Amino acid sequence: MCIRDRYQRRVRAHKAEMKPIVVIVLGGPGAGKGTQCQLVASTFGFVHLSAGELLRKEVEKGSPEGEMINNMMKEGQIVPSSVTVKLLQNEVFASHGSRFLIDGFPRNQENNQAFEALLRDQIVLARVLHFECPEDILLERLKGRGVASGRLDDNEETVRKRFGVFKQQTLPILEHYTKQDLVTTIVANKTIDEVFNGQIRPLIEDLLKKFETN
Repeated sequence: MCIRDRYQRRVRAHKAEMKPIVVIVLGGPGAGKGTQCQLVASTFGFVHLSAGELLRKEVEKGSPEGEMINNMMKEGQIVPSSVTVKLLQNEVFASHGSRFLIDGFPRNQENNQAFEALLRDQIVLARVLHFECPEDILLERLKGRGVASGRLDDNEETVRKRFGVFKQQTLPILEHYTKQDLVTTIVANKTIDEVFNGQIRPLIEDLLKKFETN
């Protein structure tokens, strides 16, 4: 076997041993997380994972797990965090991708405990992005979205409750990861282009250089 072939085998073995790179994206409703995740996915080849979307897809499959999830949701029960993390785990390791965005999860302490117990050691948690935006701007964005889409949960009363839940449940998660020096705050009260090209793009480029350079 020639030197070049041996080198290529070592490179392939190294890549096979590499853990998937994960960036968690958190922020209040209307902060623009989904839009920016789509831009990162299309620009840098990340797989965009939404916990809520994974739950809905599992229900649509009609699998035993999906039936259990559907029954719990119909009864107004909260789906256990371990179920959500296992769905994320399945997507990460069934995918051919090596870069993942987890959008809107973990949202609370129970979510985070399940994430750290079941998935954290199997991935590289490269960064936690906190999309920060004044509530009055978020409210106007969501009211506009509600008019355009007809979403019932984008009315002012419901939105203000969602702001309260975010402060009470998700800010402590951000504090937890801030202590690990993993949080980057994204100033989200700017245009889509300013947020992506001015903040997100250079950050992702730096992360990929750090974690994917041989």
